[in-house]
Amino acid sequence: MKRIQYSRYGGPELMRVEDFELPAVGKGEVAVRVKFAAINPIDWKLRAGQMKIVTGKTFPRAMGMDFSGIVTAIGSDVTRLKIGDAVFGLAKFKESGAFGQAVVTKDMFLARKPDNVSFEDAACLGTPGVTAWNGLIDKAKLRPGQHVFINGCAGAVGEAAVQIAQLFGATVSGSCSAHDMERARSLGVKSVYDYRTTDLSKIADRFDVVYDTAATLTLSDGMSMLSKGGVFLDLNPGLGKFIRAAFDRRLKPIIGTPRAEILEKVAEAASAGKFKIPIGEIVSLSSAIPLIGELERGRKLGGKGVMAME
Repeated sequence: MKRIQYSRYGGPELMRVEDFELPAVGKGEVAVRVKFAAINPIDWKLRAGQMKIVTGKTFPRAMGMDFSGIVTAIGSDVTRLKIGDAVFGLAKFKESGAFGQAVVTKDMFLARKPDNVSFEDAACLGTPGVTAWNGLIDKAKLRPGQHVFINGCAGAVGEAAVQIAQLFGATVSGSCSAHDMERARSLGVKSVYDYRTTDLSKIADRFDVVYDTAATLTLSDGMSMLSKGGVFLDLNPGLGKFIRAAFDRRLKPIIGTPRAEILEKVAEAASAGKFKIPIGEIVSLSSAIPLIGELERGRKLGGKGVMAME
């Protein structure tokens, strides 16, 4: 079998498509034959070593978090899934491995793929859906009728946050580039602002939740947009922010934490046509490395970069 991996932390030139041996499934684990995998910024951040305190120093290391495929083996204690199930979800954070022909992950990081959702679309749902849910539902405790502002509302996590907020009965405003404003409006974003020309801290409205999915707002600007009792969801956490959050209930640093419950809710919404992440380009595994590098350098696709396994 083949996958994309690297032999040390560093730049995109280190990525290679190489042979590997899939490990046996352990307790609470599932092996999946991958059909499609979706690219996220976390993939190259891990390869660059930004999380090496967690990922460790064992090489070669695999890449890729989000995927869809078919279950080929299950651990002896796994009861939620069975061999032959069509699934989607996330690889284990420390090991990654979605950019390969097969992967072993945790049972609780997967959900069954709805019959009316394609494998390529399902591959795009995991990280955006989980990250949006972690912020809006787990941390902000979003309620119907609240007003949410999504900074970066046309990115993958931003679009996921827009759709989940609406599922829970919230009104959504947001910011994106001028090029993406019409798409944001088509998703139901009430008021859309061009982040390049608007000082978001000067917007007259105040919001119950501000979710900085683009990770570009300063704490002071984000906090200034809140109504009384509002919360600022920060996707660029650091030690200082976690310390501050312990004393300031308005600040909620977000770290994506997948759970089967979230993925099942995302699957339900996708099946009902209420949750979808657009695809910008599909390439084969053997030709995916250039696309990853281009996305890392800032290329915009207008949707997810996706790879199909041969």
